[in-house]
Amino acid sequence: MSSIDGGRVRKLVVACDAGMGSSVMLASQLKRELRKLPVTVEHHPVAAIPADADVVLCQTGLAERARAGAPGAVVVGFRMFLGDPEVARVVAAVKQGGVVVGTTGS
Repeated sequence: MSSIDGGRVRKLVVACDAGMGSSVMLASQLKRELRKLPVTVEHHPVAAIPADADVVLCQTGLAERARAGAPGAVVVGFRMFLGDPEVARVVAAVKQGGVVVGTTGS
């Protein structure tokens, strides 16, 4: 299981199957929540995750594909685009300097 100190996160990517729709909505929410921090938030299709991503948030069913496409990133799977506790955990760790731990399984 991979991890990164939240204070070291500089690029957070929200990935989905096509890179549109719900991922755009979640990325916009995260941009607002993290706007005062030196963190770039982007959305991309799971097949086109940038190599410099520190953390990738994606639905649990896409986590293995995200890990394969971004082996250097911490991949956190979630079930709901809005209000998911895994997403809240990542945001809290980035804001407060906690540890972002990747999830396992799908």
